[in-house]
Amino acid sequence: MSLEFFSLDTLQEIARLYGYWTVFGGIALENMGIPLPGETIVIVGGFLAGSGELNYWLVLGSAIAGAVLGDNFGYWVGRVGGWQLLVKVGSIFRIQEQQLEQAKDRYSQNAAQAVFWGRFVTILRIFAGPLAGITKMPYKQFLLYNFGGAAVWSTTIVSLAYFLGKVVTLEEIVGWVTRFGIVALLIIIVGFVAWEYRQKKLFSKE
Repeated sequence: MSLEFFSLDTLQEIARLYGYWTVFGGIALENMGIPLPGETIVIVGGFLAGSGELNYWLVLGSAIAGAVLGDNFGYWVGRVGGWQLLVKVGSIFRIQEQQLEQAKDRYSQNAAQAVFWGRFVTILRIFAGPLAGITKMPYKQFLLYNFGGAAVWSTTIVSLAYFLGKVVTLEEIVGWVTRFGIVALLIIIVGFVAWEYRQKKLFSKE
């Protein structure tokens, strides 16, 4: 979501008012699919911890807990009714169910990696949980990779903001992290398109 609705000054004020609940709620709601700048809120939490206004470990714990809870909600939404919704949406864009089945099969082959590393990728962070549910990824496996990914992502983001916030501005940190997420998304898209093109060439030769 664009920060034009939530300026960094506003997010800092909210974080100062509600503390760790802001970090927990922000990333949890984003992972549930609600368009909030969850990653930016976690960065703000780490930044405030670096300035001594919040506790580093409590910010980190809040970020991990919120990320795990949000993705769990997304997983069960995807598992219970996500496929039917995806088929309906696909029909609007004239995507056949068979094509969606093929895409689901491909995702299921890489679901563990997507759940673990997806948090670092713009957009995928929101949809990794529901997609894992749609593909019926085993719940115990999902829990393991979900918690592992949440721990690695939260530690990286909170620590980055905590330490860099002592030498650079909050705006710069947010800009760097945002650009990284976009670049990661573009790399995945290019890789997917290249893979699809290769598969079609191999199929045409048979």
